[in-house]
Amino acid sequence: MIRQYELVERVRAYDPSADEDLLNKAYVFSMKAHGTQTRASGDPYFSHPLEVAGILTQLKLDAGTIATALLHDTVEDTVATLEDIERLFGKDIARLVDGVTKLSRLEMHSEQTKQAENFRKLVLAMSEDIRVLLVKLADRLHNMRTLHHLKNPDKRKRIARETLEIYAPLAERIGMHQVKDELEDLAFAQLNPDARDSILAQLARLRTEGQSQIQRIIGELKQTLAAEGLPDAQVTGREKSAYSIWRKLQMKNVSFEQLSDIMAFRIIVDSLPSCYMALGLIHAKYPVVPGRFKDYISTPKPNGYKSLHTGVIGPERNRIEVQIRTRDMHEIAELGVAAHWAYKQDPQAVAKGREYRWLRELLDILEHAQKPEEFLEHTKLELFQDQVFCFTPKGDLIALPRGATPVDFAYAVHSEVGDHCVGAKINGRMLPLRTQLQNGDQVEVITSKAQSPVPGWERFVVTGKARARIRKFLRTQQRSQYIELGRAILQRQFKAEGYEFSDKALDGVIKIFQQPSADDLLAAVGSGLHSGREVFHAVFPGHKAQTTPKEADGTVTVKTRPKPKGRESALPIRGLIPGMAVHYARCCHPLPGDRIVGIVTTGKGVTIHTIDCETLESFHESPERWIDVAWDVGPDTPEDHVGRISLVVANEPGSLGTLSTVIGKNGGNITNLKITSRNQDFFELLIDIDVKDAKHLTNIIAALRATPAINSVDRSRGR
Repeated sequence: MIRQYELVERVRAYDPSADEDLLNKAYVFSMKAHGTQTRASGDPYFSHPLEVAGILTQLKLDAGTIATALLHDTVEDTVATLEDIERLFGKDIARLVDGVTKLSRLEMHSEQTKQAENFRKLVLAMSEDIRVLLVKLADRLHNMRTLHHLKNPDKRKRIARETLEIYAPLAERIGMHQVKDELEDLAFAQLNPDARDSILAQLARLRTEGQSQIQRIIGELKQTLAAEGLPDAQVTGREKSAYSIWRKLQMKNVSFEQLSDIMAFRIIVDSLPSCYMALGLIHAKYPVVPGRFKDYISTPKPNGYKSLHTGVIGPERNRIEVQIRTRDMHEIAELGVAAHWAYKQDPQAVAKGREYRWLRELLDILEHAQKPEEFLEHTKLELFQDQVFCFTPKGDLIALPRGATPVDFAYAVHSEVGDHCVGAKINGRMLPLRTQLQNGDQVEVITSKAQSPVPGWERFVVTGKARARIRKFLRTQQRSQYIELGRAILQRQFKAEGYEFSDKALDGVIKIFQQPSADDLLAAVGSGLHSGREVFHAVFPGHKAQTTPKEADGTVTVKTRPKPKGRESALPIRGLIPGMAVHYARCCHPLPGDRIVGIVTTGKGVTIHTIDCETLESFHESPERWIDVAWDVGPDTPEDHVGRISLVVANEPGSLGTLSTVIGKNGGNITNLKITSRNQDFFELLIDIDVKDAKHLTNIIAALRATPAINSVDRSRGR
């Protein structure tokens, strides 16, 4: 173990003004608090916070952070309280200790929920002071170094997976590549030891066989730079980690021998101009590999990383990767946020910078996620994906995950911009909102106050912020629609029984249905969790239900299909967004103008079918699920609905062109087309068309029937 005076000397070596009394007091307090506690390895428990502090001294962190490392487990694992920490060490240290505490006292329903909840707390704490994350990463690093002492293999794998999914990406996001690489390697050793051993064995073989070649490449690069005015350039060769090699093998689906960038050569120079000078010399000397040049100096990564990357066919015709940076850039690349001291003067300064915008994004996700597991899901999206860099029309840089769309871009600009996004111009061209953005794209978002998030966006957005915001809006909108639908169902039920409905009638029965409020009960009825009849009989328990006459054998006759009531009892569906409280059945594709019926589906609300839909046969014995509904066509009604037609078309040149022309001339828009059968003479097709109503579709069908190339056409009721 590190001795007390050794720890103090380590800190004073890089910070002569460090608070020596604070370090001594924290050392002694932690050692006494942990007392005779031991770890799974059998070592004294105090060795853990001491090793965490030792890791942070290697990163040259301030005395407050080192003291926090010494104290970080005292509140959780000993009789010490947060009040004790605040009284002895001050509010700042107490706040840091509280932020790092694992919070395992929280009673969670599952390990996944516990992991997600702890991560929520970590994000909140590190948003106030980035040092919380530095201590947490050092804590996780030492735990991973000693993970092999745990006897339970399932627990080891769970911790390793959590490290790989959360803590390694966090380390990368704040630029601490040394910590990230070690965390990944230690987790890799637990999760896939055979693959790791195989890669290490092949690396050892390459090291033995190619050591002289690596030295020759380094020597030639040095000579090239020195001959053209950069004699002080430092050139080194760096081997990629086993985990990064394995991940690349998985992504590219290639063998170890086919990888060309297992070794990366790094050129370190004194100044920024020298970086570009070195790049020019390398490119002038060796052929460049197309698509491998990246300028992270003019456009740094979100974590502040700066460097020039290029791929060339280098010495001895080897394809190599070369990284060029200054010494300051190199220090930040290795140590990240720990390489500079902004947090000493202002603990929030680092989090406020552009390179830590992602931290604010995590907080935004935290605000809009409904459950801890949902937050964890969105956060993994944010942390894991590679970046693309796009620009606003004013030239502001927006960093997004690879695969991001204009909707992700809009939410990255501002949540309100995302909510009201209706279109986007990418490099001056109007393109669909689901278009994937590329590096360097200029994106102009077009908004409308009348627009709101739509369910379909969630299928293609990739940022956690966009997905969390869309889901929150849809939950809110869906709940209000379920309430509206539930109220309409109850009004109809009460009226059929000769009563007037009011929300106050529900106050006395909400406990029966275990709902916190009348609105919650209305939403439960609207979503199909409870029927209108159930609620009515709970409100009027003495009311005699109307029954159908008994047959001679004592059985009760059940209607095979409820008779549609008058239009005054029908439920309008105007203003309800399809795919939320009301769904249009894909088996019959109902259109305005069709006679329709609603079927209550638990958890989904009401599904609209045409009155002659064959699917309704399966609901014969559940008449309580049938609801008479009607189209309420008005200015809020969506303009287009999907109608489906089946056709037999002559198999001859121009037939499909004629078909689409006829549909277009009659105001229809083809949204989907499927060829179901084809022979020498005919095609059989199913086509989905956006139309205004049933009459519009009928007109299109009539126009198609008058077209010689089309043998037959009918409205389709199938999927």
